[in-house]
Amino acid sequence: MPVGAALWRSLRAHQVYGANTDVGKTIVSTILCNAVNQRKSEEKSAFLKPVSTGPLDEADDRHLRRYAPNTLTKCLFQFDEPTSPHIAAQKKKATIPRDDDILASVHKTLSGWAGSGISFALVETAGGVHSPGPNGLSQADLYRPLRLPIILVADSRLGGISSSISAYESLLIRGYDVQSVLLFRDDYYQNHEYLGDYFREKGIPLLPLPPPPRRPQSQDTDSQERDREALYNYYSIVAGGSDVVSLLDELNVKNEQRLYSLEEMAGRAQKTIWYPFTQHHGMAPKDITPIDSAHDDFFQTYVAPENPSQQGNLQATFDGSASWWTQGLGHGNPGLALSAAYAAGRYGHVMFPGNVHEPALALAEQLLQTVGNPRLQRVFYTDNGSTGMEVALKMSLRATCDRYGWDATMEQINILGLKGSYHGDTIGVMDCSEPSTYNQRVEWYRGRGHWFDFPVVKMSNGVWRVEIPELLRETLGEDQEFRSLGSVFDVERRVRSGAGECYRKYILDTIENLVLQRGMKFGALIMEPIILGAGGMLFCDPLFQRCLSDVVRGNPQLFNQAKPAEPDPQTELSWSGLPIVFDEVFTGLYRLGRRSSASFLGVNPDIAVNAKLLTGGLVPLCTTLASEEIFAAFSSPEKKDALLHGHSYTAHAVGCQVAVDSLQAMNRLDENGSWNEFKNDWKEHSTDDGLRPQEVWSVWSHGLVSDLSHAESVDGVFAIGTVLSITLKDAGGAGYTSTAAKGLQARLAAGGPQFNVHSRVLGNVLYLMSSVTSKKETLREIETLLREALL
Repeated sequence: MPVGAALWRSLRAHQVYGANTDVGKTIVSTILCNAVNQRKSEEKSAFLKPVSTGPLDEADDRHLRRYAPNTLTKCLFQFDEPTSPHIAAQKKKATIPRDDDILASVHKTLSGWAGSGISFALVETAGGVHSPGPNGLSQADLYRPLRLPIILVADSRLGGISSSISAYESLLIRGYDVQSVLLFRDDYYQNHEYLGDYFREKGIPLLPLPPPPRRPQSQDTDSQERDREALYNYYSIVAGGSDVVSLLDELNVKNEQRLYSLEEMAGRAQKTIWYPFTQHHGMAPKDITPIDSAHDDFFQTYVAPENPSQQGNLQATFDGSASWWTQGLGHGNPGLALSAAYAAGRYGHVMFPGNVHEPALALAEQLLQTVGNPRLQRVFYTDNGSTGMEVALKMSLRATCDRYGWDATMEQINILGLKGSYHGDTIGVMDCSEPSTYNQRVEWYRGRGHWFDFPVVKMSNGVWRVEIPELLRETLGEDQEFRSLGSVFDVERRVRSGAGECYRKYILDTIENLVLQRGMKFGALIMEPIILGAGGMLFCDPLFQRCLSDVVRGNPQLFNQAKPAEPDPQTELSWSGLPIVFDEVFTGLYRLGRRSSASFLGVNPDIAVNAKLLTGGLVPLCTTLASEEIFAAFSSPEKKDALLHGHSYTAHAVGCQVAVDSLQAMNRLDENGSWNEFKNDWKEHSTDDGLRPQEVWSVWSHGLVSDLSHAESVDGVFAIGTVLSITLKDAGGAGYTSTAAKGLQARLAAGGPQFNVHSRVLGNVLYLMSSVTSKKETLREIETLLREALL
């Protein structure tokens, strides 16, 4: 279970990292704790060693107990082997603590100290920054959720400049705040001189300390006694020095500044920031959540405690919207951060037209292979889903007008789509959606298209249903029931059913009426496969989308009566009727458990747009993939015929490199069986009627979906991939303006004993979304909260 980051007003807690092994971390800790104990009688210090290795009589906490006698000391996990923790732990397999247990124990200990009058605490690591913990995870990653401010003990020895700077950069890239650097003065190597200048430029104070007395070569009793006395004197003198006292004052100020900044953040934001998708009328600072950091699936959100001495000021909060659907590999992923740093250091940004760099080329090739659509051969880069869809719109309209000989400057070209669609906020793609709350006050909005109403999929009272809109029941028939979600997705069988025939006839008749009776011209079919996200998490019957695609491709004569199309398709990869555009910004790249959501439909689009999960949630990037035939529509001797679209940061090297590594990581999860436990849970509830259902699964348990579907306040629920959607009943009417889901949202925000849950609502729909790396234990804890709130 997650822990809150370690921050208290009453306790100044710091983590001591070493640039290497044997650099004197424990000596530095002893100096600082003695300095605190000497300053004021009311101040008390504490020392925590989470993991210690080696003989018990040489343990670091015992050193503190002896030479800083007024310091409270504790060691959580002790291994007597004098080796790295991961090796020492292997030799005592029965006692290896889990990483989560180590974090929880550290936080519990510090929290207890915060309420007991301890004012200063040090958490000392073992070895260097990247020395492995008991389970092999680098300490820099192991302790990252706590995000304690860092005291870095630099290396004064030969080579210490390099190791010290490397340690600092490793901490920095993981989001730690290094607040001070200490090292022992060595007048020969003079590392303190060089590193003092280096860290001064970073605004980090460096304090050189006199080296401790040398250990006597003889181990007789007299020598050991003289050694102890020399150390007592050393600690007394150094701890009382003005430089050390000044450093403690500075650390105290930084702790206060951090708290003050978090306290004031919401008020300052309210005065200066214009939030997206937010009505500011009546908004107060209490409506804004300050986030100190984020790690894995969790925000660290600031909470003003009623009693600051009893609890931390930072609360672990599950990111239930996957940060607007972008999170794939967890917040603060060190691998992706390193990828970004590598590309930033190698390129920065380089202009793209007429040039190419390795990350952009590698991503284009890898993405085409990952998606696995033989039609798609070209990759166009933009920076977000809206602009990527804007490019897709330009591509499709040009290809259609070019084939049919239309002049779009002389007549309106429309699109076919689905009700509730949302493709972004740029003016072009805004016109690809029906009138709604999103666009009704946008002065340039015109709405150029026809949007089909459609059957939706949901579980209600334990049964999977395809629910037909009331106005279409006479045409499409009554609701359908299915034994499993996999049966709903058995599109190849269902397309030959009576429902498939009704769907095709309705779609064909509608398009004929629009073209022949109303004289409309269409340039593209644009759809969000499976789930229409911003429109309200609408789960479209996959059979309807399949039939819509089949009708458009199978009846090219529908779309240009004056100039019938050439025999079409010329090849299997040619577009027919209209180019089909799939907006997979939300649903693509494993969001629904598969590499491409198009695979659920058995349809290969002519254009596909990916963003959101493309970079694992780290940086903005979008790709618009197109067929060679679409690409050829822009080929001409004239510059004006080119696709004149782009951004200053097109194919930004940082984004491309991060996307390459993100895709590789997700592909590995898919290939190595990381999701098998989730898949098996849903396989157990597949059909038992002899059919072979499609593999459809979710990280959210089938039992939860079934249980919630029986809740009195729930109209319907579904889960697929990382998405869970709960539609609540609203007597006043559903839709984006409904407030029916606000109560459930508030209950989740109140959370449970482990953490609370940040979520967003779309009218009467509350949805939750995880990363593709979310832990089963975390998700089941959230499921418990949902059951308590709804059942």
